[in-house]
Amino acid sequence: MGLSKTYDPSQVEEKWYQYWQENNFFHSEPNKDKEPFTIVIPPPNVTGVLHMGHMLNNTIQDVLVRRARMQGKEACWVPGTDHASIATEAKVVKMLKEEKGLDKKDISREDFLKHAWDWKEKYGGIILEQLKKLGASCDWQRTRFTMEEDLSAAVVEVFVDLYNKGYIYRGIRMVNWDPKGKTALSDEEVIHKEVESNLYYVKYKVKDTDEWITIATTRPETILGDTAVCVNPNDERYKTLIGKKAVVPMVNREVPIIADEYVDPEFGTGCLKITPAHDINDYEIGLKYNLPSIDTINDDGTMSQDAAHYEGMDRFKARKKVAEELEQLQQLVKIEKITNKVGYSERTDAVIEPKLSVQWFLKMKEISKPALKNVMNDNIKFHPAKFKNTYKYWMENVKDWCISRQLWWGQRIPAYYLPDGSYVVADTPEKAFELAKEKQSDIQIDQLKQDEDVLDTWFSSWLWPISVFDGFKNPDNEEINYYYPTSDLVTAPEILFFWVARMIMAGYEYKGNLPFKNVYLTGIVRDKQRRKMSKSLGNSPDPLDLIKQYSADGVRTGMLFSSPAGNDLLFDEKLCEQGRNFCNKIWNALRLIRGWEVKDQNTPEVNQIAIEWFENRFNKALGEIEESYEKYKISDALMGVYKLIWDDFCSWFLESIKPGFGEPIDKATYEKAIGFFEQLMKVLHPFMPFITEEAWHSLRERNEKECLIVASYPNAHDLKASTLQEASKVFATIGQIRNLRKEKNIPNKESLDLYIEAGDLDFHKKYASWIKKLAGIGNIHFNKPADGISGSKFIVGSDEIFIPLEGLIDSKEEKQSLEKELIYFEGFLASVNKKLGNERFVNNAPKEVVDKEKKKRDDAISKIDALKSALESL
Repeated sequence: MGLSKTYDPSQVEEKWYQYWQENNFFHSEPNKDKEPFTIVIPPPNVTGVLHMGHMLNNTIQDVLVRRARMQGKEACWVPGTDHASIATEAKVVKMLKEEKGLDKKDISREDFLKHAWDWKEKYGGIILEQLKKLGASCDWQRTRFTMEEDLSAAVVEVFVDLYNKGYIYRGIRMVNWDPKGKTALSDEEVIHKEVESNLYYVKYKVKDTDEWITIATTRPETILGDTAVCVNPNDERYKTLIGKKAVVPMVNREVPIIADEYVDPEFGTGCLKITPAHDINDYEIGLKYNLPSIDTINDDGTMSQDAAHYEGMDRFKARKKVAEELEQLQQLVKIEKITNKVGYSERTDAVIEPKLSVQWFLKMKEISKPALKNVMNDNIKFHPAKFKNTYKYWMENVKDWCISRQLWWGQRIPAYYLPDGSYVVADTPEKAFELAKEKQSDIQIDQLKQDEDVLDTWFSSWLWPISVFDGFKNPDNEEINYYYPTSDLVTAPEILFFWVARMIMAGYEYKGNLPFKNVYLTGIVRDKQRRKMSKSLGNSPDPLDLIKQYSADGVRTGMLFSSPAGNDLLFDEKLCEQGRNFCNKIWNALRLIRGWEVKDQNTPEVNQIAIEWFENRFNKALGEIEESYEKYKISDALMGVYKLIWDDFCSWFLESIKPGFGEPIDKATYEKAIGFFEQLMKVLHPFMPFITEEAWHSLRERNEKECLIVASYPNAHDLKASTLQEASKVFATIGQIRNLRKEKNIPNKESLDLYIEAGDLDFHKKYASWIKKLAGIGNIHFNKPADGISGSKFIVGSDEIFIPLEGLIDSKEEKQSLEKELIYFEGFLASVNKKLGNERFVNNAPKEVVDKEKKKRDDAISKIDALKSALESL
């Protein structure tokens, strides 16, 4: 089989991916004779396209799945997408406006959902198709969608169940309101950003006195909703004002001046305006003191009818206008510039408005307990374990989960309202009607009105590891019993609470068991300047463009070359170039081996030595690679494979066995080289699936099912450590000779002689053929050279090695060069000794600094001795 001169990934990748799919290599079925290995994909948003974070996350998942498949496990990687309520609805609303001239408010819910499903069918599968370009070996026959019929039924079933258990309730609470998306958000959907704000100091008149009281606020537009002013009861400045009334500027509302220890006398003026409808802490104080709530901001972020003459104005415009009016009233004391944290919607980037709203909530205190316990006791292992602390803090401070969203795209809340405002909860309208009749016997089914809201997207994805195997539809089916709990979850730390914690809660609540055994937390992909990659910064390359330029294998390895678990990946396109170069290195090695003429002849001694060494080196490296896998140090595992192939196999082994120009190689060595190459391709396959499969089929003839993707993964065997120790000494000797050639500009074709003085000459005699071949040595003499021979001497271990250089270098020029170098190092040594002779420096400098100087001194002494020895030999 002829091999092309250069590797062409564009043809290879498409060919093998199609072949793997056609032969069902990605597909999994329960198999009682095999150990299951299961991963469920973190379902990307149906609105999404591939970005660098997806590339990293899915490459790691594919590495784990491919390795498990080769280990003989029943590997199942379930793909799918998330319906992403807020993001998808926003896309559909925009599409209707731009393409059809329609507003959401002008069409029915049913019509809107029809348009949404049409949009989903057209665009929703893009990201999964893009993952195929990366080489993701998902079981595409198992692709799921969080809003498909069975998965939606599971969501409704769980809601009804938790409601009946008393975990779900409906109530008025302060929520995070997204005025752009016009929906409530959970705390985890709010991104807090540091921004520069104005802090407005405003004075309020104390009724029936000449006194004023000053408060400070970043949101003066909410003054219109103030219902109290609060001070600390122990603050001497304000004790006489407690119980009096303050007059709210602009609306002249009289409100009580109350006292509560919540107020910090040291912060600001020590006085707080209390606006229960627009601040969570004010809301709590309002409940405590039975204060009224005045909602001055509408759902769309405009001022409400309770905002007096500002009704209908945008909240930020109102902020400026209110400041102007306060100045006119001479009640604006001053404005300060401050830096503070402001909450933004993760989905729409709108500034969040704390707002009182009737919503549905899930009580988290009890349901979260097993999820905390089983992570802290390592039943579920986090990699890296440092994230346990973050997780523990969140779980110990968990708040009730606001699960309702004011949207149409999503699972509709299965609550049905009677004419009197009471409600029943059931998974079908028919069951709801039966329950409603118990409350009102003469009710008609068309009098029941289902809740208009949908459930939070995470309320469907927290069931993902169970629902993808139909664990709700049929709780005891073969698939859920075989594949659950899943093996590994690979995800990002920023959704540790959003998703990971909640899946663990659902796992224990509905299966009485953990949903996965290991959680691998990736880092954030950043650029070289440590900035998070984003479209707005223009620092995020298109992954598909990278694949076209560097190949899928090149990009996969490029992503993993520097992505330690839990630490941010500093992405540099040069890493992808390094990955592509690695592909070329492998291809060139393959062409080299396949280009040899093979003859049935005796195996040279040097080949026998190299074969014995590489067998041991492979087993040692494989053990280290497997240890990295066990510790979920995937980048370390890749680097182990990379060095094994590039350095050990290509640079040392192939150079050792390579026949001379025009000469054949013996059959035994050739077969060993092919065998080693096959083993290396097996170990590399999880990282670089395409080139390894191509190389696998280029090494020898195979039948169509004999693919690398399902070949058996190698196991590490016992090794002879002494062989590796001896080889490292040989390599050190060869390295010194090569360095000498480089320093003295001696061509490789120029044969050199070697004189070795050593206690163990048998060692050098054993490996003489290896040193001769790789260092270009003619004769090796196991004695001291005659006096007067000029040359170069170096030490390896305790052995002295001398290379005659007469006729190879200009002795006069060499002597001048060595003397110049000697003068430099003697001067350097003098300056270091001066520093170390300074008692003040030695006694006061940190130990590591002093030790560094001592090392410099010792290195300089060694160099000076070597230079003197070299001059002597000249």
